[in-house]
Amino acid sequence: MLALVSLLNSRAFGLLVSVQLARVELAQSFEVGLIRQSPVPDLTAGQRASLAKLARRAWSLKRNLDTVNETSHAFLLPAALRPRAGEFDPPAIEAELARIQADIDDIAFDLYEFSDSDRAAALGGAQSGSDDMEKQATDDDDEGGDEDDATEVPSADGLLSWAVGVAFGRFDVRLATAERAASAEPEPFDPLPTKSPGMLPDGAAPFLVHTGILPDDPGHPHDLPHLIEEVFARVKLRAPDDARRWLQREFFPFHLQRYSKSRRKAPIYWPLATSSGSYTLWVYYPQLSSQTLYTAVNDFVEPKLKLVAEQVSALRNKGSARRREDEKRFESLQAFELELIELRDTLLKLASAYKPNHDDGVLICAAPLWSLFRHRPWQKLLKDTWADLEAAKYDWAHLAMNYWPLRVREKCKTDKSLAIGHGLESLYVESEGAPKKTGGRKKKGADE
Repeated sequence: MLALVSLLNSRAFGLLVSVQLARVELAQSFEVGLIRQSPVPDLTAGQRASLAKLARRAWSLKRNLDTVNETSHAFLLPAALRPRAGEFDPPAIEAELARIQADIDDIAFDLYEFSDSDRAAALGGAQSGSDDMEKQATDDDDEGGDEDDATEVPSADGLLSWAVGVAFGRFDVRLATAERAASAEPEPFDPLPTKSPGMLPDGAAPFLVHTGILPDDPGHPHDLPHLIEEVFARVKLRAPDDARRWLQREFFPFHLQRYSKSRRKAPIYWPLATSSGSYTLWVYYPQLSSQTLYTAVNDFVEPKLKLVAEQVSALRNKGSARRREDEKRFESLQAFELELIELRDTLLKLASAYKPNHDDGVLICAAPLWSLFRHRPWQKLLKDTWADLEAAKYDWAHLAMNYWPLRVREKCKTDKSLAIGHGLESLYVESEGAPKKTGGRKKKGADE
């Protein structure tokens, strides 16, 4: 299999495919039949072994480059910390990959009996057939998307994002402190792991025990910006001075972009905030449950509201003794108190019917909460999704059953797949088949 993978990624094979793509009816995409009808030469045992070895090494190098990609199943550590888990030299890796590609091409040119002139033309082309194949595959994968997850992540952003993940218990800080060794490299065709090597193993103690919610609240013991600073201290790095500002203004757009692919957008850190963004609760999607909103109110909003109310009362009692600075703070705290009350009431209003199910996906689970997000494009997407839920476009979702059970149950009577999806197959009523038409001609004289 690896030898075939090498051959199919050679420049010679790519050129053969590109010649066939010149036909108008095949020019838009790679069909199974197109690849199947492309000639594959017979390989000797030595050629097969050489190609397989080259493919295995190239796969390992490519995987190594992906160990700094937070959304990859190969993720280990962010780029700034990656050398701590073993040798990591991207320029050297890219150079070796180029040499491997050249070796594969040499073998393939010989197998397909390219002449010296054909070989020179293939190597000197502005864009090889194999490049065309890679570009087409990428275009097909990203069709319709407006996000580009292939862009290089700035080192500081990647490091801060990882620190957020460590605080939430997603990533394992011990890989950066040499308290835990990286796992052995898998084989190319091993099943994909449920967790990347950089994630916290099941049963391991997290950086912080929490309920799935971390506030942006100076002075709170679970204040997320402060936890980011603690993560940096744990790995012996100086935390940025503007970590709180980054979290408030830059993190969610960055996170949304990194956790999006084509039309699929799946952020896992959700900022639920007051109308002005003065107070934010960061919710960790993997720990989302029907109790999350109640927890947000009872453990965070209510205690904060009580504290602010006491501060407002203290300033009010000062009466005419309030100075100019006191007046400004008094007005600010009053406005903040009203925003907290609004946030509490909104959360409680949503909580009674909110029963998220991870099988529905991020977008549908977040849709009922659209008014609590301040990132405008994401808020609009969620609002539109909620409108689609109301319009019965996603009645397969468990969330639809929570909000509109009568409507969904009625649909289950005539839609078997929907009934099975909701575990209500007993409601489905098989429709009677149309009466069969009798064949043959009508006998002469009949019905006369």
